[in-house]
Amino acid sequence: MVAGPARVHDRGMRTASSDYRAGDADRETLVDRLKVAYADGRLDRDAFDLRLERAMTARTAGELWAVVYDLDRPAPTRPLNPDGSPLAPPTDDERLIGALAQATGVVPVLVGPALVLATAGRRSAFVRHHAAGALNFQLTLLLVAIVTFGLGAVLYAVAWIVAVVAAVVALTGSTFRYPWVLRVFGRRGPYPTT
Repeated sequence: MVAGPARVHDRGMRTASSDYRAGDADRETLVDRLKVAYADGRLDRDAFDLRLERAMTARTAGELWAVVYDLDRPAPTRPLNPDGSPLAPPTDDERLIGALAQATGVVPVLVGPALVLATAGRRSAFVRHHAAGALNFQLTLLLVAIVTFGLGAVLYAVAWIVAVVAAVVALTGSTFRYPWVLRVFGRRGPYPTT
């Protein structure tokens, strides 16, 4: 007597064999996973609709699994290289130079982060991320001061605080995002821009 494939549970969905005939319970579990992925922002509306249609017409567990196989990967905790591997953490020198680029905001002159971006930013994505962010921030402050006929220069007092905070963040090896800043100098590379 030949036994059929064992039914193994994978997060609530039976997937022991790709030829296993999918049932309504399997589809319901999969639809719930799709809804969670859509709510988390991992799927846009078109992708959700397409996958939902594929789930409802799937005949086997293998066809169902193909609908959600890429949604179960954990979100990367560190930036990724173009090949998908985790980016190595920044070195002590990179963190120090990134902090220096951010700290130049204490004296809001565009020259400091521009020099760091033009020199060390070419060799390190981490430094480029921090130098471009500091340069964008200082450029935004300058434009606000010009547009408000000098009244916006009061914001330069805030720039000192932000520069110190950003420098400390760079020293820890983390990324820093300035809210409400013009993105003139992009933060190209593997570090997040959002």
